[in-house]
Amino acid sequence: MAEITASMVKELREKTDAPMMECKKALTESDGDLAKAEEILRVKLGNKAAKASARVAAEGVVATWMAADGKLGAIVEVNCETDFVAKNDDFLALAGKLAELVASNDPADVAALSALTIDGKSVDQVRTALVGKIGENMSIRRFVRIVAKGKLQQYIHGGAKIGVVIDVEGGDDALGKDLAMHIAATKPKALDASGVDGTLLDTERRIAIEKAREAGKPEAMLEKIAEGTVQKYLKEVTLLGQPFVKDDKVTVEQLLKSKGARVAGFTLYIVGEGIEKKSNDFAAEVAAQAAAAAANR
Repeated sequence: MAEITASMVKELREKTDAPMMECKKALTESDGDLAKAEEILRVKLGNKAAKASARVAAEGVVATWMAADGKLGAIVEVNCETDFVAKNDDFLALAGKLAELVASNDPADVAALSALTIDGKSVDQVRTALVGKIGENMSIRRFVRIVAKGKLQQYIHGGAKIGVVIDVEGGDDALGKDLAMHIAATKPKALDASGVDGTLLDTERRIAIEKAREAGKPEAMLEKIAEGTVQKYLKEVTLLGQPFVKDDKVTVEQLLKSKGARVAGFTLYIVGEGIEKKSNDFAAEVAAQAAAAAANR
């Protein structure tokens, strides 16, 4: 049996918002497996224990660039240490320039982007100089260059913490802008079911079966119940299946059909998504330093 430490309980509580004793029980039941413990809490407490994916764990901005004709665009995430720097004019200007460089040069990766030049200096030199000026580290995390099949629309929200670029075939500019805002608000994981990670569906199916079993449902009904839960989940996380934010009586798919349009694709960036912010434990750091000093004597 794995030892359940206070730091493990704290980490699970921060990820789920579940009561401390429930976190400890779940960790004990899962033998210290954090991911399994989170599943156990979702079975017992429902979606109240599933807030981790919405947490923003790093600072920075999302910047976009789009050609005037909407045929070419780019989106980039640039990270820094504090929200104060994320609002700095020089930092914002660099992020915007990086989006333009991505669109015009099509770099293969962050290293290739860092080697491109701004006013005769490499991007990495410009970044390093800005780090020295501001006194805070910053890094280019990710980017995408988009060549439109239809026409691109972009939307930046929440102090540049959320950015969307969407490619719409047919319809008009107003439709594209509305859909970009919809994506920023609802944060779909994919365009349709084919783009949803199978492991997410397996998790939803497994949780649904356990919840139904705990509720006393007959074993013969469990798979049917799970399939219904998965289909409901897909409607929530796929763009085409979601109710349109401006008119929840129609889905996005129905809206597009009524306009004779289709979405060729979209990119949604949320600053810090998937990054675990380092939590400093001062007592642990002191103990580690003391142990290291003793070992070197």
